[in-house]
Amino acid sequence: MADKDLKALFLHQLKDTYFAETAILKALPQMADAAQAEELKGAFAVHLKETEGQVKRLEQVFQLLGEKPAGVECKAIQGIIEEGQEVLQEFSGGEALDAGLIAAAQAVEHYEITRYGTLLAWAKQLGLTEAEGLIQETLIEEENTDQILSELAEDAINPAAA
Repeated sequence: MADKDLKALFLHQLKDTYFAETAILKALPQMADAAQAEELKGAFAVHLKETEGQVKRLEQVFQLLGEKPAGVECKAIQGIIEEGQEVLQEFSGGEALDAGLIAAAQAVEHYEITRYGTLLAWAKQLGLTEAEGLIQETLIEEENTDQILSELAEDAINPAAA
């Protein structure tokens, strides 16, 4: 059952993550445009550039596996992004909009952290050393983004919304 082994599962998860990252690339500019605080606009702009690099790293992992980069529909990320769109619409123009955008962005980050953490563990198990480094780099970026968003929320955005 070679098509149901860990390597096949790794590839499926890779495709899921690739779909998620490309969906995030579409959502981030909308979030940046909607953000009211310049610091939050800047954080979203920085993460957009990081996400572009993350997609390129995923494409490199596909190449290492001898596979063509392709996504498989990820309903989880679609739902998380949809929730963010609802917050954007419901709180547009309100003082709590930025707090809601951060919460939505952190939901995305936490999803990505779980995906990259799993991919990293499986890459190690499968002996995919080059893939490990690429995945680790992205995981660190995702964790850093989550930390930046937390600090921004706690230091400025949440107090302003209150």
